[in-house]
Amino acid sequence: MTDTTNADSSKPDSDASSSEQDDGSLTFWQVLGSTLAAAFGVQSSKNRKRDFSKGKPSQFIFMGIGFTVVFVLIMIGVVSLVLP
Repeated sequence: MTDTTNADSSKPDSDASSSEQDDGSLTFWQVLGSTLAAAFGVQSSKNRKRDFSKGKPSQFIFMGIGFTVVFVLIMIGVVSLVLP
């Protein structure tokens, strides 16, 4: 029974060491990855918790606006290539 307790107590330590950035805010690539996951409607529970605990709303707002602008420009480009 003590082995199970020790295994459970060591598990959070391994998760903490595997996270990329424990002390500060999210990196550009983490915000971009979360924005793309939101666009496709998939997000892991671990990343969702990380986003809500370390992310700033302004980061996701700006990234979402930027993603939307790029997406619309790509769609305009594709449609202009397909239609003469």
